[in-house]
Amino acid sequence: MKQTLVLGIETSCDETGVALYELGKGLKAHKLYSQIKMHAEYGGVVPELASRDHVRKLIPLIRELFNENKLSLDAISAIAYTKGPGLSGALLVGTTVANTLGYALRTPVIGIHHLEAHLLSPLLSNPEIIFPFIALLVSGGHTQIIRVDQIGNYKILGDTRDDAAGEAFDKTGKILGLPYPGGALLSQLATHGDATKYPLPKPMLNSGDLDFSFSGLKTAVAQLVRKLDVEVVLRSDVMKADIAASFQESVTDVLTAKCCAALRVDDFSSLVVAGGVGANTELRRKINQASKKVGFRVYYPPIEFCTDNGAMVALVGALRVTEGASGALPFNIRPRWPLNT
Repeated sequence: MKQTLVLGIETSCDETGVALYELGKGLKAHKLYSQIKMHAEYGGVVPELASRDHVRKLIPLIRELFNENKLSLDAISAIAYTKGPGLSGALLVGTTVANTLGYALRTPVIGIHHLEAHLLSPLLSNPEIIFPFIALLVSGGHTQIIRVDQIGNYKILGDTRDDAAGEAFDKTGKILGLPYPGGALLSQLATHGDATKYPLPKPMLNSGDLDFSFSGLKTAVAQLVRKLDVEVVLRSDVMKADIAASFQESVTDVLTAKCCAALRVDDFSSLVVAGGVGANTELRRKINQASKKVGFRVYYPPIEFCTDNGAMVALVGALRVTEGASGALPFNIRPRWPLNT
């Protein structure tokens, strides 16, 4: 092994991320390119366009990363890439580049589970986290509560039965006339609204299990908007802000309650919150408040690493190298890949 430097490559969806993680020292550098502006023209991610943009951006981004840090490719001791889940074409771009570099440099190449990378991303800023812990993985595609006994040992305790929280945020944003991606804009809009103005259902809050369901909540917002008159709502910033705040109130109440319930199951004292929705200010406020009241520690990744990025992939790659991963993996992708497998 030449040095203890791991290159991370992320191309699972609409963000191209690369990073360098140094074993024993932490994140050395990272770069990220987002395709949001391109996909906004279509109101959502277009898989073929995403793949082509990764082709255009990935290698120049790697070159910039090494040039800015005055490093040569020979400094890499291992290459970690997102193997799945994600968009097939997008995954294939990162997989091809990673394996080509690995072959040329005779460097180990390690395929990483995208959700595992999100799950362990708080370790980027909180290396003191002790296993086991409970994790809330909350994003546009996933809302899961997971028991993490150790790296690679995960048990899903609760899952979404339909729309994930982030997906519900995006769809509700669209109902309120917000441009893509609606979820982030809805969260910003909610900061100016009255969350008590339009009481909305809090689905499965008292279901007795740890599962989620947000499709009905999105439908409730659509029905409310129709009842108030769509044109009137879309012309009123105040009404839109109040509806956004009421929607966010319901989602964050459910997420917080389920996390507290999960911690009680095995009397755990640590909670990790990861994924794009983990950046939501109101969610963090409520979970922080609950942690003080109930008595548990909560950890988040830095805001910049809540969405897809190369840093979390490089981190997990480094953890795998520490565990003795050889990089002897087949050249393939896994667009559908359950975390607990």
